[in-house]
Amino acid sequence: MVELWQTEWCPASRRVRQRLTEVGVDYLIHQVPVEKPDRVALRRATGSDTIPALVLPDGRIAVGEDDVMRLVAQTVAEPAEAAAHRQKAAKARRRYLEEECECSQPTTP
Repeated sequence: MVELWQTEWCPASRRVRQRLTEVGVDYLIHQVPVEKPDRVALRRATGSDTIPALVLPDGRIAVGEDDVMRLVAQTVAEPAEAAAHRQKAAKARRRYLEEECECSQPTTP
C-alpha cells in the first residue's frame, strides 16, 4: 500500500492528495504532527521531517511536493478520467470560495 505522510493544513499535501486521486492510487494517510521535533515516526519511515512524503510498497521514498509528484508521474500512468477529477476539484474549490470562505464574503459595517 502507498503511504502518504501529510497534514490537512498543508497546501502541498492537498495537491498531492488530489494528484493521487486523479491517477487512481489508493493510499494510507499518516497525519504528521505540526512541530518538526515531534515527527519521530515520519523521520523513522522516510529519513526526513518534511511533508508531504510518499512511501511506495517497493520501498522507494519521495520527500517534498516536487519529488512526490515526479515519482507519481514516473510510476503511474494517467487514466482517462484524471481530467474529470481535475475539473470536479476546480469546481468544488470555486464553490467553496463563493459559498464558504469568509475571505470572499462582503463585510458588514
